[in-house]
Amino acid sequence: MEIAHLVVMANQIAGFFEPLPDRDEAIKSVARHLRNFWDPRMRKQLAAYVIQGGDGGLKPLARDAVLMLHAETQSRSAP
Repeated sequence: MEIAHLVVMANQIAGFFEPLPDRDEAIKSVARHLRNFWDPRMRKQLAAYVIQGGDGGLKPLARDAVLMLHAETQSRSAP
């Protein structure tokens, strides 16, 4: 999938959860949505984009959720 489209979709999700008063809860909510409803390949592609420094246009809330998911994935795959 095109990265620009993933960024738009992730920003839409983040926009929905931005009004939550607790930022940590908002990040967890975005991450939960991505985990539950996005194909793993989409999450992996967006995470690679963010890790490579290409998070231009991605809302901070979405970026932080993607990094949270990536950290979870890394910790599960560690020996």
